[in-house]
Amino acid sequence: MVTTVESNDQIFDADGLRDIVVAYRNGAPVRLSDVASVEDGVENDKATGWYNGHPAIIIAVQKRPGANTVAAVDGLRAALGTLRASLPPSISLNIVTDRAETIRASLGDVELTLGITIALVVMVIFIFLRHFWATVIPSITIPLSLLATLIVMLGMGFTLDNLSLMALTIAVGFVVDDAIVVIENIVRHMEEGESPIEAAIKGGGQVAFTIMSITLSLVAVFIPVFFMGGIVGRLFREFAATVSVAILASAVVSLTLCPMLCARLLKPIKHRAKAAPTAFQRWVLRANDAVLEGYRRSLVWVLHHRKLTMLSFVLTLALTGYLYVTIPKGFFPPQDNGRIFGFAEAPTGTPFAGTSHLVEQMTAIIRADPDVFSVTSYVGGDGDENTGEFVINLKPRDERVGVYQVLGHLRERAAKLQGLRFFMQPEPEIITGTNAGRTEYQYTLVDADRGELERWTPTVLEHLKQVPGLLDVSRDLNSASSVKVVVNRDLAARMGVDPKAIDDTLYDAFGSRRVAEIYTDANQYYVLMQVDPQFQADPASLQMIHVASAAGKQIPLSTFASFENSVAPISINHRGQFPDESLTFNLAPGLSIGEAVDRIHQMEADLGKPITLQTSFEGAAQEFEKSLASQPWLIAAATLVVYIVLGVLYESFVHPLTILSSLPSAGVGALLALLACGSNLDVMGLIGIILLIGIVKKNAIMMVDFAIRAEAEGLGPEEAILQACLVRFRPIMMTTIAAIFGALPLALGQGAGSELRQPLGIAIVGGLMVSQLLTLYTTPVIHLGLRNGSLGLQNLWFRLRGRAAAVPAE
Repeated sequence: MVTTVESNDQIFDADGLRDIVVAYRNGAPVRLSDVASVEDGVENDKATGWYNGHPAIIIAVQKRPGANTVAAVDGLRAALGTLRASLPPSISLNIVTDRAETIRASLGDVELTLGITIALVVMVIFIFLRHFWATVIPSITIPLSLLATLIVMLGMGFTLDNLSLMALTIAVGFVVDDAIVVIENIVRHMEEGESPIEAAIKGGGQVAFTIMSITLSLVAVFIPVFFMGGIVGRLFREFAATVSVAILASAVVSLTLCPMLCARLLKPIKHRAKAAPTAFQRWVLRANDAVLEGYRRSLVWVLHHRKLTMLSFVLTLALTGYLYVTIPKGFFPPQDNGRIFGFAEAPTGTPFAGTSHLVEQMTAIIRADPDVFSVTSYVGGDGDENTGEFVINLKPRDERVGVYQVLGHLRERAAKLQGLRFFMQPEPEIITGTNAGRTEYQYTLVDADRGELERWTPTVLEHLKQVPGLLDVSRDLNSASSVKVVVNRDLAARMGVDPKAIDDTLYDAFGSRRVAEIYTDANQYYVLMQVDPQFQADPASLQMIHVASAAGKQIPLSTFASFENSVAPISINHRGQFPDESLTFNLAPGLSIGEAVDRIHQMEADLGKPITLQTSFEGAAQEFEKSLASQPWLIAAATLVVYIVLGVLYESFVHPLTILSSLPSAGVGALLALLACGSNLDVMGLIGIILLIGIVKKNAIMMVDFAIRAEAEGLGPEEAILQACLVRFRPIMMTTIAAIFGALPLALGQGAGSELRQPLGIAIVGGLMVSQLLTLYTTPVIHLGLRNGSLGLQNLWFRLRGRAAAVPAE
């Protein structure tokens, strides 16, 4: 038989601890409750939180890397139903913040934008071709190209997020370009009397090289993007890959499926002529003829005034450089996600109860704002009794003002609360720093000499506060009053006091020591020992502390130690090997980070700081400086790659220059559009300009490709380029207007997350509109000029070698 032996040595609650005998005095037991208060409580009583002013326990849940945010939130919400059922009725379970809501709203807006874009592009095709099947056939390339892109995205592990859906939206305006060029050329041959099959074979074959040139050069634009470093590079590799796959898929569909469908579905012109055209078709036809005739006359005039045209090109090039230098620079556009992070800081040394009271007052101030839906606040979450943090959820966008207006209101009200520094920033879509929740930007001072760093930091802080446009300029409260216990080691040794006993006693007096553990069926609890908090808050308590000697005697600490009051740093931060100090700031509405960085650098120059004091930006400001430094190189690299690809395709050094001559006009249009709309040249605007490098050259490709073929058939250079411009005028207009309409919903969007997409749409729409107007005239002039110049160089080369020049007949 097995017998279990049990004892009652286990204590399960505070009541059991109260009766423990700790000593005997005069024969009587001294119990723990006689010398201490014993109570059940929490391990850390220096942390608390509130939800809308009510005491709350705040739990943060984060998804695993690579997990789907929306799926994770849906699973969590489903589990909360079971959890709510197990809670007492007096406890309510609320979801404070849910990233999935923002993601769903943003994705819903992008999907709506995508639908509008497809409808606009199809409308453009119908207006120009005025035939049902001629509209349906290129429209088929949109779903097929997007389907192929989604399959590749799935295989590469991409997700449907803001950037990838934005890439698909932009791609809609591009994927129909190839199909438009193919079907327009087929329809043109049918209008000249050829049968659908003959027109499909001949028309498709004529533009095959053009399609390949447009597609490969457009994909080549993204090659430098794949090699971008930093956060920007990691973000936009997926964007670049998505657009590239969509473009390649559209080229394959356009050169295979479109001609086949044209041959089978389009009817000969003589069969269609029996049906009388509608009034709308007659109006469109007359408008096309009038516009084409106007373009022909103006182009003839331009070809007879080439010097004036070249002068306009040079001025456009110069204006592009000027606008690029002067336009305000930014990093990512500010977004209104309906959520604000707040950070409160009480003076160093403020007791936990005092900080909690101030945070409660600040919570009430925030809740009183009519645009605020809920406020979550907590103190001591990171172990600091002097700081509090806030998560402020705003009402839906259609029920409130903009987030920056809300920030302005809250700053004014928070300034009236004495004894608390309060900082805010909108929830960033992309967090690039480590100080999310305090301010948006961080400025760091580094010096090998700690004393010099401490002397200069207040000076730099004061000058930084005077920089126009900077808000919430502050320095971490990293110092506090300190009492240094100076032990006379010789005297302590003579009294038999060990240094370790001194350390243990001081920790027992001002710390919290775990002395035991209580085990239950479901959990375990620590028994904590600490001095009454009223003694821990007063440095004078040091005079009351006794330390046990080796002989067991209690000796006053003041007998062998003295106490010195001073100010000491709470922590010493380092960057690399050297100590640093961090200054933080926000930007006033309307001020770009580029302008702020320039003003801060000017402040540094005027200040005359020592050369050993190094300054730098951290977080978003640091990433901005990196992206700003790489912008010219990225644009230059994209242009060079396109030139190389076109040079290989055309086996010429000259024709790529003609094609790339359309870039300055696109740059002028993009920069002017950004300025007119009050946008900065940020990362999204830069991606728009990179896209323009690939888009606008298609006009020149279609002209140059036709002109080369026409010259080979015996036409003179001027007659060939004139015919190329007139024949390619309709597909040029169709593809450009389709691309503009594809980007227009992005530029005009007002939904969730639209702030991130607007600069991209604005840059593309502005660049296409201006380049379309200018390149229709400058490209033929530059083509003729470079052609004649190249023949002159070729003639000079042959003469230097003693050979006759081989100049083709005009």
